[in-house]
Amino acid sequence: MINLLDTHQHLVYRKEANYSWTKDIPPLATEDFTIDSYLKLTEGLGVGGTLFMETGVDDPDYKKEAHFVKSLMENDSNGIKGLILSIRPEDNNSFDQWLEETLSIGVSGFRRILHVMPDDTSQSETFRSNVKKIGKAGIPFDMCYLPTQLSIAFDLAKACDDMHLVLNHCGVPSIATGEIDEWSKGIKSLSELPNVVCKLSGLMAYCAPGTSSLETIKPYVDHVLNCFGADRIVWGSDWPVVNLGQGIQEWISVTRKILSNLSDNEAEAIANANAQKIYKLSL
Repeated sequence: MINLLDTHQHLVYRKEANYSWTKDIPPLATEDFTIDSYLKLTEGLGVGGTLFMETGVDDPDYKKEAHFVKSLMENDSNGIKGLILSIRPEDNNSFDQWLEETLSIGVSGFRRILHVMPDDTSQSETFRSNVKKIGKAGIPFDMCYLPTQLSIAFDLAKACDDMHLVLNHCGVPSIATGEIDEWSKGIKSLSELPNVVCKLSGLMAYCAPGTSSLETIKPYVDHVLNCFGADRIVWGSDWPVVNLGQGIQEWISVTRKILSNLSDNEAEAIANANAQKIYKLSL
């Protein structure tokens, strides 16, 4: 069984931070989603390690979240191999200090959630200049945009062409509505930039309720594979958001079916090898 490196593991500890974005999503609204829960759900399923992905906590809490999960990472039995932390490239007042602090604790990547922000957030020279600082430090930047914003993602990636930019959730396609044309054009354009990597994650949550399956997501997976190729795709669970489908176990099962149709080298690349190179860590 090929080891999966989960590059998109969220954790929710409500005593440590506030997660206002979950309040209108019943499967996520009240519970904690802890490292212990994750390990129980994935036991025996071939997850060799994880990268914690910042969980979109309320703005006052993102630094606190980083230090709390760093403490969880220090326990090797938790299997957290690296941290993708929240950062604010649009804010010159706090950016440099936070960048320096997180580099000192061994950050593996950064993300700024942009699909809930005004379109011009990542179009400013300040934002792009600060993202380039991340690249100069040898750290990748995860991008989260809607299908209607993929041209903006393209512009950011083209402006920051000396670093890896990782497109989260295959560009958040609207699978439930069946819309594919605008998304597919945006994905094709992004794939033509060699510094962009696509994260195979999130898709089950975008299916209409009760319809998540390999058959449902196959047109989107096939397009990503055709555009990016196995050498520029990484895998992530998007747990616990994946519960909007049928959960992480279903997604791992579907993932293994996708990988089974590829060569051994291609499957290994998507499952863990690409992520180990991009985020500079080892299973």
